[in-house]
Order: sequence, then C-alpha cells, then structure tokens
Amino acid sequence: MLEIRNLKKSFNGRAALKDVSFTVERGQIYGLLGHNGAGKSTTLGIILGMVAAGSGEVLIDGVSVQQQRSKALRKVGAIFEAPSFYDYLSGWNNLKILVGYSGKFDEKLAREVVDKVGLTERIDSKVRTYSHGMRQRLALAQALLPEPEILLLDEPTDGLDPEGIKWFRDFILDLREQRGMTVLFNSHLLAEVEQMCDRIAILQGGQRVFEGPIKGLEEDLLRYELEVDNPEKALEIIQRYQGTMENWTIAHIPRQVDPALVIRDFVNANIMVRAFMPKQRSLEDLYMEIKAEHHQTKNL
Repeated sequence: MLEIRNLKKSFNGRAALKDVSFTVERGQIYGLLGHNGAGKSTTLGIILGMVAAGSGEVLIDGVSVQQQRSKALRKVGAIFEAPSFYDYLSGWNNLKILVGYSGKFDEKLAREVVDKVGLTERIDSKVRTYSHGMRQRLALAQALLPEPEILLLDEPTDGLDPEGIKWFRDFILDLREQRGMTVLFNSHLLAEVEQMCDRIAILQGGQRVFEGPIKGLEEDLLRYELEVDNPEKALEIIQRYQGTMENWTIAHIPRQVDPALVIRDFVNANIMVRAFMPKQRSLEDLYMEIKAEHHQTKNL
C-alpha cells in the first residue's frame, strides 16, 4: 500500500533523512518510532507531498507522490503536525469548510464519522471550547471523511491523558478490524507502538536502524524493579527460574514465568520484599540493544 524508496533530505546542509526505505502492506498498522529530531515528521511530510525530498520516491498503491501527487493522495487521510481549526466556528462548520477544500462534503457520511469518533454531543459547539482530546477527535474525523484506504498520523497521542491514549488505540485497532484500514503513525513512545503495530521502523539521526515485525522486539526476559533486604539470596531464587539480576536492583525473568511464583519463593525464604514491579524497556534500551547486535554482527 505504501512504499518508501531511499529517501534523503537535508535542511541547511544538515542531513535529516539518510537513505530511508520501508514498505507498509495493505491492512497493516505500521509504526515509525524515534525521538524528536529522528526524521519521523520529515518522512511523513514527504509522503504527503508537503516536504520535497532531496532524492528518493514515495509510492501509494503504486502511484508516485513525486510524479502524481493529487492522484496518489486520493486514498490518504492524515493528521500532520498540530491540527488547525477555526476556533470561532463549530466543529461541524470546521468539517464542512475543511473537507470542502479537497472534495464534496457528504453530510450523511460526516454524521456517521462524527458519531464514530464520539463528538456527536459537542459537534455544534465552537472549537475554542474543545479540550485537546476533542480537537484530536475532530482532526481524526476530518482525516476519515475522504473514506481513505490509508491513514497517516503524526504523533497522534501526543498530549493525551491515559484515557485518551487508550481510546485512540482501541479506535485504530477497530478501524483495521472493521474496514481493513492501513495505518502509519509516528511515535516516540515504545510502549504505545508495541501495543498497536504489526511492524515498525526505528529512525535515529535520520537513519533507519531497525525494520521488522513488532514480535521481533519482544524480550525473552522481562524486567522488574527489585528492592529486597538480601539480594544475594534473591539472586539464587531468580536463577532457579533461569533469570538474572542487574546491579542487584533489576530482575530479568523469563516471559513464561509467573512473577507471583518468584515473590512466593522470596517470602518463603524470609526475604523482605520492598519493591517488585514491571519495568518497561525504554527507547534508549532498544537503541542500545540494536547497536550491540549490529556490533556483534560486524565482528563475526
């Protein structure tokens, strides 16, 4: 559905993208992961034809954005950077105006989409009264109104509270389930990407440092923050479960092991447990793991 071929881009002599390539299959939820400045938004801007590539090409369902932008983007809905609206108008009038810029406004379809994003009760209120989460839902409604086949989202959960993030995640998964929607979204949150995506590309400093299925990122050993009064004895118990310890404060336990069993054995061994909680792998951890793997491969 989407093919990115060897994209390069520089701003004021500084390379923002360095030969980035990846492919998104129809019906996939694909994550573009990286810190701010990694090149994620630049990539999305080039896909949408809003940023000119230095070299390379983007194909949407086989049509080149660089050569036939209007035709290529007919199947695309997008939220790019911070969505802008006319704050003095209602959400409904914003949709009528903004959707009308690029095509015919279908009122029946618009009502259905507004209901789907949960804005029916507030769609006639002025946008200046909307919360950040409501603005994101309005932007999502606008992106869905062309009835796209692929949805491109730039940091869609940025600034949302946990409830809003969960709503968004469930909404996107439902779109794929019900309509076979293809989705590409940028994020700097590893946990968010792990819960939603089939496949990801990781950008660092404008380079693609990883591309593959999300299952390839699953850890065999899960991490737990640990605080006990006898770490040496705790290590003996963890090793019985084929686990390890790091700096006496992080327990690495195989995914298939129920952590409750480890805690039970701690208590039976009269070990005082002050803390034992899951520790999510950070993006920095992932970068270091990938870097280490590349270094080992290079030295083979």
